[in-house]
This record gives sequence, C-alpha cells and structure tokens, in this order.
Amino acid sequence: MAKVSPAQFVRQVRQEISRISWASRRETGTATLTVFIMVTIAAIFFLLVDMVLSNVVQFVLGLGG
Repeated sequence: MAKVSPAQFVRQVRQEISRISWASRRETGTATLTVFIMVTIAAIFFLLVDMVLSNVVQFVLGLGG
C-alpha cells in the first residue's frame, strides 16, 4: 500500500465525506420516533412475559409447600 501524505489524506477524506448522502431532518425525526415506539413495545412485551413467568414459577414452587 502506497504511503499518502497527511494533506493528501485530508483531501481524500473530504472527498469521501462529500459523497455521503445525509438523512434529512424529517427522516431523522421519523427514524427516532420509530425507534422509541419499538423500544416501548418491546419493554411492554418483556414486562408482560416476565410477569407471566414469575406467576408460573411462584405457582409451581407453591405446590410443594
């Protein structure tokens, strides 16, 4: 691999950054809202599963006593 001077490296980085297509403010907001909604749904799901499993374990352990 050929060595590149620091100035040439900076030019190449700037050139690559200019090729990136950045998300718009609206797209970023929509993605953020979607993530928050999915996290809330997952949290509620795991809360319900945990409660059901807790009750099942308490029931099974209560049978022996």
